Amino acid sequence: MTSIPGQLSPAPRLLLGPGPSDAHPRVLTAMTTPLLGHLDPQFLEIMNETQTMLRAVYQTKNPLTFPVSATGTAGMETCLVNLIEPGDKAVICTMGYFGNRMVDIAGRCSAQVTVKEAPWGQTFDLQVLRETLQTVRPKVLGIVHAETSTGALQDISELGKLCHEFGALLVTDCVTSLGCTPVKLDEWEVDAAFSCSQKGLSCPPGMSPVSFSPRAVDALKARKTKVQSWYLDLTSIMSYWGGDRAYHHTAPITMVYALREGLRLVLEEGLEARFARHVRNHVALKAGLEALGLTYTAAAHCQLPQLNAVRIPEGADDAACRKRLLTEFGIEIGGGLGDFKGKAWRIGLMGQNSRPSCVFQVLAALEVVLLGAGVKVTGGAGVAAAEKAYAA
Repeated sequence: MTSIPGQLSPAPRLLLGPGPSDAHPRVLTAMTTPLLGHLDPQFLEIMNETQTMLRAVYQTKNPLTFPVSATGTAGMETCLVNLIEPGDKAVICTMGYFGNRMVDIAGRCSAQVTVKEAPWGQTFDLQVLRETLQTVRPKVLGIVHAETSTGALQDISELGKLCHEFGALLVTDCVTSLGCTPVKLDEWEVDAAFSCSQKGLSCPPGMSPVSFSPRAVDALKARKTKVQSWYLDLTSIMSYWGGDRAYHHTAPITMVYALREGLRLVLEEGLEARFARHVRNHVALKAGLEALGLTYTAAAHCQLPQLNAVRIPEGADDAACRKRLLTEFGIEIGGGLGDFKGKAWRIGLMGQNSRPSCVFQVLAALEVVLLGAGVKVTGGAGVAAAEKAYAA
């Protein structure tokens, strides 16, 4: 006879890694709302409300703006498989782990991929990309706005205009930026963007908000071949999330409830106030981390406020330190990926978790762990530096 596991009761965690972050209590409450059918008139109105708020957070008027019923990587794939046909030229800019993932997906779309690389922790100069666009003349240029693996923020404010000068479509990874730092799709002339629900929007993982410009929709409609993915084919999904609301798939009703509440929270706070909050807490955490002797992996001019990637100090064991943070203090931080595997820690202050209490908790716990690992640390230095930063 099969034994039945006990009722779920995991130990509480403070999720300060690269994601997921803790969901806001109001989001969790919204998820207890009774289910509706995915074509119920009440749910269709909820879909409309979610789309309207998502446009506001993305700062766009794009009609084709909706959450893909899957996690953030599905949003990446949605953008690329719908805009790339076999033989199309694509330029993919990589400055970390997730740019490399875009390269892989573009290749699976049978694109002619030109890879532009920047050192991990650095970002791209616009002039370098101008020369590439002029030489390659691609259909699509893909780039990561906030590179989660390195903690670097790429300036894309003029990149859309540059892409359009050469007839290219700009695709941006906003997984770690949406809801934390400015994302201005219309002003920046971004053609396709994707994000996730579990970081800046303070929801559980499971949804990937995307937005396509009219220019991108025209390219989609002009395709000569079918989109290689049935599930992610926007020519079909458009009829469900827009137009006549024709059945495409059974939407994750509860996750839409969650996203709707997460977006409400963002707009209630106000975009500018939210961005300022993330910067304020980043400044305090950075002061504390540097007081503990930690240095950032991203160059000073492009450090993300919501994802702090720092080098592991000499003498500290990556896995052992993170395990102690988790088991003794209930705090999760992330390890490094790719080139930074075993060399960096990633500390997220995203959405609900961008608040002073999280800053002080992780600094105090990290000090204990570093001291236990034999790293020379001045007692109380991290917390004191953060206090001083908040008081400034």
